[in-house]
Amino acid sequence: MVNTLTPETTERAHGPRSAGPAVNGRAQTRRRRHQAVVAYLFLAPALLFFAVFLILPLGFALLLSTSRWAGFDLGDIDPVGLDNFTGLFADGSTFLTPILTNTLLFALGTVALALAGSVLVATCIDNLRFQGLWRTLYFLPIVTTVVAVGNVWKYMYEPGGLVNGVLNALGLGSVAFLQDPDTALPSVVVVQAWASVGSAILILTAGLKSIPESYYEAAALDGAGPGTVFWKITLPLLRPSLLFVCITQFLTGLQSFALIIVMTKGGPGDATNVAALEMYRQAFSYGDWGTASAAAFVLFVVVLVVTLVQLWIFRRKGEDA
Repeated sequence: MVNTLTPETTERAHGPRSAGPAVNGRAQTRRRRHQAVVAYLFLAPALLFFAVFLILPLGFALLLSTSRWAGFDLGDIDPVGLDNFTGLFADGSTFLTPILTNTLLFALGTVALALAGSVLVATCIDNLRFQGLWRTLYFLPIVTTVVAVGNVWKYMYEPGGLVNGVLNALGLGSVAFLQDPDTALPSVVVVQAWASVGSAILILTAGLKSIPESYYEAAALDGAGPGTVFWKITLPLLRPSLLFVCITQFLTGLQSFALIIVMTKGGPGDATNVAALEMYRQAFSYGDWGTASAAAFVLFVVVLVVTLVQLWIFRRKGEDA
């Protein structure tokens, strides 16, 4: 039999052919564009807030860091190039030593003490009853104002305070904690770490809860002791939480201002003077907003570099594990 069907007769018999993938592709493109427009509309308020309260002040601070300005009339801004930055590191400047050195020591000391204390407490209360109560008690310093914490510890450090009372009772003698340049900075570091332990405990406790119980059961069957379990199982699996605690505590230490100004005001001398306090002094006490802005950008670079180094170290350890 001879096939007499032609394209025209086939179309009449079966109806018009479907538009095919081209039409579907255009419809998907329109749908994606519509979704993108809706998403940007929802993001617009947050982006506007971000631009007004972060991008614009950051740009203005960058302008001030290369200018001389007393903080009153914008018309008095006098460009000086990089003079503010070179002045920070010139001979006779105290910014690099002791101010920036104090800042790094303060941040590193806070990280070390807060991390050690939070790991110890989190592992101890992990298997205790009333864990919520213990976490709440350790979290109380976080919800207490820094001014209150600083004043309480300041009085405890006094020659007739609680700390020296305990030392005298033990026959160790009194220590001028906040009056001696050698002990002032470590004394404030202890307070900062004590106040920061609560938040770190919450993070590490959540990390401990995420570790599968099967690991500990397998270790018990192998006869592993508590020390082996901690170093071989708990600590490696806590690495993401530890990284987060390290970075957040380090950033908190670098930006510490209120606690130091309450307890020591940067003294004795410059023994406890840190970058944030020096920025405050330059801007509001001396009216030198250019130097204050330059110091802020130097601190920003330090924070960025140290944070990237911490991320690299933890990622490398994770690959080696």
